[in-house]
Amino acid sequence: MSAVRTQQKRYAEQAVMAWKSKTRNLQVFDTELSADTVEWCPVSSSNDILACGTYQLQKGAEEQDATPSRTGRLYLFEFRQEASLSPPLTELQRMDTAAILDLKWCHVPLSGQAVLGMAVATGELQLYTLSHSQEGGRCLQTLSNLEVGTERLALSLDWSTGRIDSSSDVRVVCSDSAGCISVLSLAEGALTSLSQWKAHDFEAWISAFSYWDTQLVYSGGDDCRLKGWDLRVGPSCPTFTCKAHSMGVCSIHSNPHREHILATGSYDEQVLLWDGRNMRKPLSETPTGGGVWRLKWHPNNQHLLLAACMHNDFHILHCRSAFEGGGGACPVVASYILHNSLAYGADWSQVSLEAQVPCSPPAVEPKESLTESGGHLRIQYESPTASFDTALEDDVGRYIPEGLAASSGTPSAGPAFNSTEGTTSLSCLLASCSFYDHMLHVWRWDWAPDDVQQKSQQFLPK
Repeated sequence: MSAVRTQQKRYAEQAVMAWKSKTRNLQVFDTELSADTVEWCPVSSSNDILACGTYQLQKGAEEQDATPSRTGRLYLFEFRQEASLSPPLTELQRMDTAAILDLKWCHVPLSGQAVLGMAVATGELQLYTLSHSQEGGRCLQTLSNLEVGTERLALSLDWSTGRIDSSSDVRVVCSDSAGCISVLSLAEGALTSLSQWKAHDFEAWISAFSYWDTQLVYSGGDDCRLKGWDLRVGPSCPTFTCKAHSMGVCSIHSNPHREHILATGSYDEQVLLWDGRNMRKPLSETPTGGGVWRLKWHPNNQHLLLAACMHNDFHILHCRSAFEGGGGACPVVASYILHNSLAYGADWSQVSLEAQVPCSPPAVEPKESLTESGGHLRIQYESPTASFDTALEDDVGRYIPEGLAASSGTPSAGPAFNSTEGTTSLSCLLASCSFYDHMLHVWRWDWAPDDVQQKSQQFLPK
């Protein structure tokens, strides 16, 4: 089989899987450098803004005695859903920077502006405000920079503002490659270091606040340890040290909807859910088939958890049974696999795609159709009740919008979430990025809440 045909077959298999998961690709953007972090703005006036960060180890930097050279680029996009015949993302800005390891928006506006935090390879935490340019558009402008340490990489950051009522005291926690955790305050537009301590023997991959008690901080490191810290008593001793993960802990996220609930992920390919009052045993353990680099709770639904699973795609877990004491693994209710590299960055958007619409009756599995046009592979699926039409960009960034399917006479009802007729269907907008193929993906998931709760389906390989 030719290389082209082999790639076609892979894309076809991916799209069948995506159809079954009820995920639909909207746009793929070539970031040119390796993409590793992506974040939608949570501030209500700017929910349509998306930031993407990249990381590139320059060629020759791995030579003996050579100092590693890591560069990056920050992209800023606007999402416009009304443009049905063009890509929904409009690039607003790009900035060449040091390599970017993590991005996080402050959850609330500060002095009336959205603020983006960035952890970079020079050991700095950098803050930017989202402002209006002279041309009338939106752009990022430098607010404050602070070096957390020399000869180290800043690896992650989190804001203390994960719940709206925690916005009175704005702080940032940052982890780095020297195993240290730093807590910083932001007052009058300037970052100030409050404390820093050695938390892990190797890289401290992740740090995060408890959004319910922002005096509590969690950290995870390459020493396979998950630790808790109480800022009121100082960092001399952790409140707990957990060895439940068998490999490096690289993702932690506090649930903003349920007090005490914490999700952690590791290179050991497990997602663990915890009640923070009892860190001896997790509420549930879910195998993902890939190292769990990032975890994100849904901004409005307490039960949905998005996982970027490195070698095994992006998955959405439904965690209700774990909260109710059901035990066992959390079912995966959707997967996004239309990419060809490490699944690193992922985030939910709070953009409302459309009004709620009735869900179609159950659809049969679609019939494959492969066509090539202008350097694109176009994958189209048809069934008696629904069709799924997605497009993948080629390496020069050309795009086939979904709207062309309708103009060619093909029905474009979109994937229908299996449900009983008349059940309300909702649509979520998400973004994800994959590393070595330097791609940013924007996609949607159409789902019926009742169906997700009652008929959760497992899409992970057994």
